[in-house]
Amino acid sequence: MGFLKQDAPVVDYAEWSKGTRAERIVPMARHWAEVGFGTPVVLHLFYVVKILLYILVAWLIVLTTSGIDGFTNVAAWYHEPIVYQKVVFYTMLFEVVGLGCGFGPLNNRFFPPMGSILYWLRPRTIRLPPWPNRVPLTAGDSRTPFDVLLYAALLVMLLFALFSDGTGPIPELGSEVGVLPVWQTATIIGLLVVAGLRDKVIFLAARGEVYGSLAVCFLFSGADIIIAAKLVCLVIWLGAATSKLNKHFPFVISTMMSNNPVMRPRWIKRKFFEHFPDDLRPGRASRFLAHFSTAIEGLVPLVLFFSHGGWATAIAAFVMLVFHFGILSAIPMGVPLEWNVFMMFSVLALFVGNAGIGLADLQSPWPILLFAAVAGTVVIGNLFPRKVSFLPGMRYYAGNWDTTLWCVKPSAAEKIANGIVAIASMPAAQMEKFYGSKETAEVYQYMGYAFRSFNTHGRAMFTLAHRAMADGSEDDYVLTDGERICSTAIGWNFGDGHMHNEQLIAALQKRCQFEPGEVRVLLLDAQPIHRQRQEYRLVDAATGEFERGYVMVADMVTRQPWDDTVPVHVTWRR
Repeated sequence: MGFLKQDAPVVDYAEWSKGTRAERIVPMARHWAEVGFGTPVVLHLFYVVKILLYILVAWLIVLTTSGIDGFTNVAAWYHEPIVYQKVVFYTMLFEVVGLGCGFGPLNNRFFPPMGSILYWLRPRTIRLPPWPNRVPLTAGDSRTPFDVLLYAALLVMLLFALFSDGTGPIPELGSEVGVLPVWQTATIIGLLVVAGLRDKVIFLAARGEVYGSLAVCFLFSGADIIIAAKLVCLVIWLGAATSKLNKHFPFVISTMMSNNPVMRPRWIKRKFFEHFPDDLRPGRASRFLAHFSTAIEGLVPLVLFFSHGGWATAIAAFVMLVFHFGILSAIPMGVPLEWNVFMMFSVLALFVGNAGIGLADLQSPWPILLFAAVAGTVVIGNLFPRKVSFLPGMRYYAGNWDTTLWCVKPSAAEKIANGIVAIASMPAAQMEKFYGSKETAEVYQYMGYAFRSFNTHGRAMFTLAHRAMADGSEDDYVLTDGERICSTAIGWNFGDGHMHNEQLIAALQKRCQFEPGEVRVLLLDAQPIHRQRQEYRLVDAATGEFERGYVMVADMVTRQPWDDTVPVHVTWRR
């Protein structure tokens, strides 16, 4: 990869374009295995600068608090509860504005590099309520002035809290500054919940399962604040580790290491595959790293929680800091960068700075009830992944999440461009504008296909695409990842198929009036933790679902990235 120029795969376009979809993925997959996406170094540096600015602004905001003094005197105040509370609210604001997860070119956001605030302050954009038929006053899919006011009020309230002072001493925590007034925390939580019931995307973008849950901790008093926050962090780590107890995660490791900007030699990247270039399944190094990192995430946080200082806490904290820095340095696709920085700060502020506070200091049952609610959501999400987003389900990028693939005719793409209120153009148009030619954009489009097919579900998706388009020629369609459609239509995306399922299909059909066959969508559920298969549905935007069935995980993990012949088990067809 160059400093300013992308390291692109070299192909004879005339010959390459004659191949089948599977044949065209082959050189892209081999290039990805050695180089990754080939992102210019300057772009990675851009993200590094963004991380540093995130830290600096948080630092300066904390110093506006009365009783918190000294830019370099961090050791005197980093463990204060109000410092952690403000970092929670600041990061929630950072995310819900659109500057965090899913930001910029590494998430295929080019023009503009973010959505979120640019969409959610505009009436008539699409909103997706989580339970429109169950929760009163949430039905509909169009953003109203009331929704805009709700979102704006959340932003204003977060800003107000960030520049407020503490309420006074908390003897149990040895704090003279205290925490923010409870009414501020309660108002932020209330606004987030109401806005989330009107549009689940806002709640997910705010990372409500992390920062919302941690905000609830500050409704408690005394030592319960710290105990509850520690329990929430414990669920995050253990939930993420549990989600990786599957056959998918080694595929994530090999894909991520190929795209790692720090580990640049190609010979090292090849080691993460079984036998480059012919067998691009995860190799021994990927399998070892997957199992080792899962063990760290599942066991070391228990040491952090139950040790109360001393060498055990110091070693466990160091290991977790290295763990999150390892993820951060890989600059993973989807760019959950600031979240990793936040978790590193949580290690220091909660488990090191307040190491002596544990369950023995519990003053009420509320922290335990919060733990049960958050952990219960994780359990339900693993058992019934179609019901729970992979974010509150804590199934963070374990290679096992709900996905969709949209087969869109050019006429349908034009209808989408003209029929919805959006900031960004359709993905293919963005890429053509960014790369300067249709041919170059197509090459990088297939790089995206290669990335998806390196994950186990990609093999199933590209197999099922044949069935989705069975009534017509594949040349009539452009295959677009559901995340890209989601990015254009609702302003935010982060690998979550719950945001581009039947609900979004219906919202787009309502606005665009697709003809039968113009838009075909395949929806692939994540694997439930207790079953070795993934269920799918095939949907025509105009006429509805026309097939459902399942694919076996064992059939996906034994195939190459370009293999689109996964056995399909049909259980119903119209």
